[in-house]
Amino acid sequence: MTLELPSSQWADYELIDSGDGEKLERFGPYCLRRPEPKALWGKSLPESQWQKLTHTWFRPGAGFGKAGKEDSGTWDRLQKMEDQWYIRYPGSAGRPARNDGPSFQLRLGLTSFKHVGVFPEQAPNWEYIYKNTRELVQQARKTSGGDGAAPVKVLNLFAYTGAASLAAKAAGADVTHLDSVRQVVTWARGNMEYSKMDGIRWVVEDALKFARREAKRGNVYQGIILDPPAYGHGPDGEKWKLDECLFEMLRQVAAILAPENSFMVLNLYSNGFSATLGETVVREAFCLPKASTAATGKNAAFQLESGELALSDRNGKILPLSIFVRLRR
Repeated sequence: MTLELPSSQWADYELIDSGDGEKLERFGPYCLRRPEPKALWGKSLPESQWQKLTHTWFRPGAGFGKAGKEDSGTWDRLQKMEDQWYIRYPGSAGRPARNDGPSFQLRLGLTSFKHVGVFPEQAPNWEYIYKNTRELVQQARKTSGGDGAAPVKVLNLFAYTGAASLAAKAAGADVTHLDSVRQVVTWARGNMEYSKMDGIRWVVEDALKFARREAKRGNVYQGIILDPPAYGHGPDGEKWKLDECLFEMLRQVAAILAPENSFMVLNLYSNGFSATLGETVVREAFCLPKASTAATGKNAAFQLESGELALSDRNGKILPLSIFVRLRR
């Protein structure tokens, strides 16, 4: 298991401080104060400094602590700021001499569920998606002898505002972006356009229904990304509960992921999930050997890795936020 963090050289994002159930973050020019249940330690900065730096403070509402509604509340603006603004993810931040990472723009905004349109701890996944997609694109071109190569198809499920979709698109993939909420798909389309990209396929659909349909059609993808919520609803009222649906979701993903020259990225935010649990459910869904991390012979070789995605504040306190499992074969 590994611990991965965004580059400290990402100029448009910083976790300033964390503790006492909160986090103070800077997104571009603005500092946001939000609840963070995993920040079990004390703050490093005094309350007066938090208040001085904060542009807007998220106040939890009546649903705080209730399953599916724990993030509801309102924003209390303490300083003047825009309703919407953009930040840039430069790709391979801190390594300007190496043009080997995704670069895109993301529009941010204040929502009633404390989210702002990006989960910055996901940056290592964006880098992984870009790197592996680019390798598959280059391999396809080399095999075909030029630009006539078959497209590398990447499917982003539970895709939210599309940072992972943009990472895959920047690497040359044919990207399908799926989310059950039309508003966030529209948000993602705006991010694509502002990043001067095009050609992403947009789908408003229940992820499990879509994966089942693709499996019946015999469609396959060279890359599949999943970032499922703990709870959710499809566009036609379909209910999603992570504990009940994850294994079936992964079984369907296994059916539509190409058996060779492919990758899968799974991200999980549920507090009750560990990297070991995530890796085990992936092994079982994909029928991978349990005693080894590599298989050869009749089956294609594969690499399976898992770990935590985290943020580090100015005082070096590590805030773990999600677990990931990545499969490459």
